[in-house]
Amino acid sequence: MRTDGAARPTFGDRLAAAMDRLGPLCVGIDPHPALLTRWGLSDDVDGLRRFSMGVAEALDGHVAALKPQSAFFERHGSRGVAVLEELLRAVRTSPSLTQVVLDAKRGDIGSTMDGYADAYLRPGAPMACDALTVSPYLGFGSLQPAVDAATASGSGLFVLALTSNPEGASVQHALRDRQPPGGADGPFGRSVAGSVAAGAAALNAAEISLTGSRLGSVGLVVGATIGAAVAELGIDLGAVQGPLLAPGVGAQGAGPAELVAVFGSARGAVLASTSRAVLEAGPSPAALLDQARRAADDAARAVR
Repeated sequence: MRTDGAARPTFGDRLAAAMDRLGPLCVGIDPHPALLTRWGLSDDVDGLRRFSMGVAEALDGHVAALKPQSAFFERHGSRGVAVLEELLRAVRTSPSLTQVVLDAKRGDIGSTMDGYADAYLRPGAPMACDALTVSPYLGFGSLQPAVDAATASGSGLFVLALTSNPEGASVQHALRDRQPPGGADGPFGRSVAGSVAAGAAALNAAEISLTGSRLGSVGLVVGATIGAAVAELGIDLGAVQGPLLAPGVGAQGAGPAELVAVFGSARGAVLASTSRAVLEAGPSPAALLDQARRAADDAARAVR
């Protein structure tokens, strides 16, 4: 995705540079009550801010991406959202390579999706981020306002494709009745998740043809704990030509072996995502950084 005048590198290029330099790790900033208690913090706005900014200060410039989960800020009301704005601004305006991905999973139609795009992807917006997670399950075309806004601002999207929750399979693994024109399933099979991957691939192919970027700016969310689903559904993740955000690393059970099994030859595009496995090492900044470096090393070994 190009910005006006192509002055700013695309999100895909920025993320690729961060992964090359800092390793393929994304650390979630998930200030849920149990972690606040573990850190000796109160479950209020003060504890929220100390936790979130503490993670950012310890890890910004040391991991490829930080991923605050919007829900844990929203639960504290307007003052919690204000902390999220502060956190996003701090990471996004720092001189480091670290990218900030807002995990908000927004998805709607028409003017409502326009509103979400304006809130998170417009330059200068209070909650502007480098990339936003979005849900395509009102139809991939419903994401067009977010696609347009990200294109204009040089931001990225991570589109939910194959999530790790058991309920997701009932929708994502479902097969379409009709084959594509000509009868060939192509590199993405006939599943709903495959159609999402195909939509992302088309956007990335158009961007890469214009910019020559190594990675497109429209990534997929593919759970690291989904086992053989990618192969069974006939999805070629490498053909997406975008980053693959892989939640489930660490406390949720996925390690290097699972990353290899799920992503196969596409694992060079994997941005492994973890939260508790790193966050539980806090509040010591040194302990957080040490744990993040170990997680990044494990992920790097898996994606080579």
